[in-house]
Amino acid sequence: MTSFSEKNDLKIAAELADFVETDALPGTGIEPEVFWSALSSLAHDFGPRNKALLSKRDELQTQIDEWHIRHRNQPHDHEAYKAFLEKIGYLVPEGADFEIETKNTDPEIASVPGPQLVVPITNARYALNAANARWGSL
Repeated sequence: MTSFSEKNDLKIAAELADFVETDALPGTGIEPEVFWSALSSLAHDFGPRNKALLSKRDELQTQIDEWHIRHRNQPHDHEAYKAFLEKIGYLVPEGADFEIETKNTDPEIASVPGPQLVVPITNARYALNAANARWGSL
């Protein structure tokens, strides 16, 4: 059974709390009390919004599941499915073109073009090797 620690009104798995305080934070200049206080603030500030978003996700998933049950053993109708997803708000109209600004990011990552490697995100080693290759190619 998992044991828990109380950290700034948060119930944290003791193993995670130990990892954060003994492995993750040392050398960062962030004291454990500051970290737990900031995490608590984030959890309390964004918790209600996150809960509402998770509820909306569950609602959408239920509607999608029900659609698939109703259309079981029927040929897939792409247009009808797309219209259904738009009707329930899962798909939204495409907005106007936009650009994303990057701050506090090295130019080599934010704006200097370089070779790109396509790798599966399911293998962390491949993704790390691709990032290292990208950095080394500049």
